[in-house]
Amino acid sequence: MRYPDGGGLTAEQRRRREEVRMRAVDLFDDGVEVPCIARELRVSEKSVYQWRRTWRTGGREALRSGGPCGHDCRLGPHLQAKLTMWLDEGPAAHGWADDQVWTAARVRTLIGREFHLSCSVSGVTRLLHRMGYSVQMPARPAAERDEDAITAWREVTWQEVEPSGRRPARSSASRTKRV
Repeated sequence: MRYPDGGGLTAEQRRRREEVRMRAVDLFDDGVEVPCIARELRVSEKSVYQWRRTWRTGGREALRSGGPCGHDCRLGPHLQAKLTMWLDEGPAAHGWADDQVWTAARVRTLIGREFHLSCSVSGVTRLLHRMGYSVQMPARPAAERDEDAITAWREVTWQEVEPSGRRPARSSASRTKRV
């Protein structure tokens, strides 16, 4: 669960890290040396030096958490609901009659057409993931699926192809023969 939260950390993890920085500020006020602070808080000295520099320029508030990192999604909940509705209609309803497959590139084109927003294919993939869509899960089984043929293949053909279960004998990769 890395990106659904909007960034790399959950709210609880951000709160804990902010507590560590606030503890460092208390130690700065007490005049404790940077290496001692780093050891006590179990962080790198480099981080403590950065925090101290930020604290000196902006005070305690400069070290407060800024919330989730990254940009907010340009498609708000209302627009995501519209997009979900259009995706459920299928690609044919939006001009792709050759096959019934939504690709990230097609969804990107749909977003551009309908919302007049430009986004990358990878951004669309992440958006669809956050919306609960999966790349590899079809909405329903294929219409051409023949359960009888699948069962017959498993019982007859697979038995012929399946390995015997014996492991190959040990051999040497060396060109010389054993004495």
